[in-house]
Amino acid sequence: MDPATKRPWVWMTVFFIAMAFLESAVVVYLRALYYPEGFRFPLVPMDPGLVATEVGREFATLVMLLAPAALVTRSALGRFAWFCYGFGVWDIFYYVWLKVLLDWPASLAEPDLLFLIPVPWVGPVWAPCVVSVGLIVLAVLLLRGAGRGPCAPDRQTWSLLTLSAVIWIASFVLEPLRLMDGSRSAGNVLDGLVPERYPWPLALMGGLIGAIGLVRLAVRKAAR
Repeated sequence: MDPATKRPWVWMTVFFIAMAFLESAVVVYLRALYYPEGFRFPLVPMDPGLVATEVGREFATLVMLLAPAALVTRSALGRFAWFCYGFGVWDIFYYVWLKVLLDWPASLAEPDLLFLIPVPWVGPVWAPCVVSVGLIVLAVLLLRGAGRGPCAPDRQTWSLLTLSAVIWIASFVLEPLRLMDGSRSAGNVLDGLVPERYPWPLALMGGLIGAIGLVRLAVRKAAR
């Protein structure tokens, strides 16, 4: 890899690792405030204004993941690929920094509150890490050696990757949605939330479908 090609990878990686530390630092403060004896379910009640701020912070995080990609390339596919790479690196190092700062999680099976948009997402730590590894692999396949532009997946590959993403998201939100009823909205379902189970067979299905899509893309890239 020549220096001009290597430079974006280096600086993007540094940026997203640093961004992950910033995200982890916010969580350190929140846990010191709400979980002084260590994070665990059930979730404790939070001020509605603070929950709204957290939702805004998560939206801002997505913008920050996309903005560097928009600066690096004008290609829509290239921006998507860099977003995937950034999300994967950021998410993995988010947990790396939490381990360094709080010695948490104790294991990859530890349940976590993953996201709040548009409803709470919950799942074991290993699940978002697997997704993040897949996103990094996808980004590398799309971007590496793309002197003539990113190697675009065909329609069948896109369908597999999209289906995989939908299944993974479903695995994270099904349990919170099950706990929500007419008297519990997305805003207050956090209060006392205790995920009873994670649908790992669904996650396994999503992982297998995604892996098939990545293999198809790798074969297409090799043929190219």
